[in-house]
Amino acid sequence: MFELRVKVDFPAAHHLTGYPGDCARPHGHNWTLEVFARSKELDSLGLAVDFRTLKNAAKELVAPWDHQDLNTLPDFNGINPSAEQIAKLSYEKLSERIAGSKIWIDRVTVWENDRCSATYYENA
Repeated sequence: MFELRVKVDFPAAHHLTGYPGDCARPHGHNWTLEVFARSKELDSLGLAVDFRTLKNAAKELVAPWDHQDLNTLPDFNGINPSAEQIAKLSYEKLSERIAGSKIWIDRVTVWENDRCSATYYENA
């Protein structure tokens, strides 16, 4: 089994509606999206997938969130844009783009800062 990982960063603001503390107020993070893909096979070049393919998919995903207030975006309509929700949404959207018998998204980790992250994955 092969595991590949790419990271992309994006700054964005958010707040957590109903949170009993500071995070209820608008604030920002320099988010890092970490995407893990897996494959059982390599192609004729010895690659599971080109890193560029994974990185471009991740960049395209976060582009509409970059320098935005996540609470105001359609992707987060009706949900708090917590690290957990961002990880789940990212996993779902990337799985739609990168899915097949040879390569799949295994999990997505979202970092609010270098000490706090949330990971989403689904059991097979």
